[in-house]
Amino acid sequence: MTPIGRSIKVFVPRDAAARSVGADQVAERIEAAVKATGQSIEVVRNGSRGMLWLEPLVEVETPQGRVGYGPVAPEDVDGLVAAGMLDGAALTVGAYLGLVEELPWMKRQQRLTFARVGVIDPRSADDHAEYEGNAGLRKALSMTPAEVVEEVVDSGLRGRGGAGFPTGIKWRTVLGAESDLKFVCCNADEGDSGTFADRMLIEGDPFTLIEGMTIAAYAVGATEGYVYLRSEYPDAVETLNAAIRTARDRGWLGRNILGSGLDFDLHVRVGAGAYICGEETSMLESLEGKRGMVRAKPPIPALEGLFGRPTVVNNVLSLATIPTILANGAATYAGYGMGRSLGTNVFQLGGNIARGGIVETAFGITLGELVNDLGGGTASGRPTRAVQVGGPLGAYLPVEQFDLPMDYEAFAAVGAMVGHGGVVVFDETVDMSAMARFAFEFCAEESCGKCTPCRVGAVRGVETIDRIRNGEDRKKNLVLLDDLCDLMTDGSLCAMGGLTPLPVRSAVRHFGKDFGA
Repeated sequence: MTPIGRSIKVFVPRDAAARSVGADQVAERIEAAVKATGQSIEVVRNGSRGMLWLEPLVEVETPQGRVGYGPVAPEDVDGLVAAGMLDGAALTVGAYLGLVEELPWMKRQQRLTFARVGVIDPRSADDHAEYEGNAGLRKALSMTPAEVVEEVVDSGLRGRGGAGFPTGIKWRTVLGAESDLKFVCCNADEGDSGTFADRMLIEGDPFTLIEGMTIAAYAVGATEGYVYLRSEYPDAVETLNAAIRTARDRGWLGRNILGSGLDFDLHVRVGAGAYICGEETSMLESLEGKRGMVRAKPPIPALEGLFGRPTVVNNVLSLATIPTILANGAATYAGYGMGRSLGTNVFQLGGNIARGGIVETAFGITLGELVNDLGGGTASGRPTRAVQVGGPLGAYLPVEQFDLPMDYEAFAAVGAMVGHGGVVVFDETVDMSAMARFAFEFCAEESCGKCTPCRVGAVRGVETIDRIRNGEDRKKNLVLLDDLCDLMTDGSLCAMGGLTPLPVRSAVRHFGKDFGA
């Protein structure tokens, strides 16, 4: 048993996914069970390790490392404590997992962006600093802004929000723009189906996002930043606001950051639930207090963004990756990945999958490895039939393409996209004509309405697929569907309408039997 007087450190996630299955109650029961013995305990509410099928995951600090138990229900706690869980004992019950860092799920990964998520207390500035927090910022402040920008260019980092545009090129444009005021905006309006990495990063390591945005501000000459965070993430809103207040108190935000002369402050703005605000110009419109509608380009936001000023707009994962690039060097980061897809990406496994969660690994891992090896196949136990990668605007891929590497160019070559890294699995019971209909239905519901091809085309798409599903002149309507997809792809103002045909066409191409073809 644990010696009397020795403090016990136990980790129970505060992540929203863990809380939804009882993590708060588990933490309370552990504290009560230990206090009843007269021993001292520190329950650290960390982020999730990403093994969502094991939540609530309890970790106990031991001399050998952190030992995991999960999933742990509140009613399991007393029995686990009595059996020696707080000593890290290798229990015979199913909850015992062993050393967390040695689990196959963890050892298979290369965690750079998510290095601290699940490891630290996300609200502790001391934890952030202890685990090399602000090393990237300090390195950046020892360089010129132009040198920082070129380091990001050399790293090969591409936007993790979906478009995959080179981050450093965007920064270079903002740096070169002349203006008395510049902004850094983080788009955390994570609305794609099957995506949750932005939320988990903010809830599990918010100081890294703050650090990345501060580096961006220094690099381009910005003095003010905004995080546009979706209202469906109340835990993330609370965590990030708390971290920003702490960062100001520590001198990591505000005036004269770390004594460098850099002035930069950060604010959180909560969106109202519009999917279209995941598009950068719609987000900027919303930040300005207007209706979230797409702007015509040019001008691009890097030159005329928030309130008409030069603006860096990046996704959460893009900005949160910046600190590790600066701390360890562009060459180290670029040493991961393949081709023009350098570094790591955070893939999110969801849908009908046995082991859903977060996987950060170098580009190049195959789709089949993600779904079958790490994901364990379907939760239903039936054969996988289709996987949608890249959110509701991503293509549906059949199992015959499971050898496809997770790489921007490899996916583009087969008419698909990596997008934000969401991987949603469907088993053999799925009706792919219904999924194609859903793509149009989703577009009709979420379109900002500014352009006709998207606003009207999506409605006509639903009607056309309904006729096909009802057996009405299928051959003629399939031709009409193809023409409609051409029109939306070529004529839409933004990716909302322009990419909606991607899932539709892939469903028809790979699963034609569902359309009577």
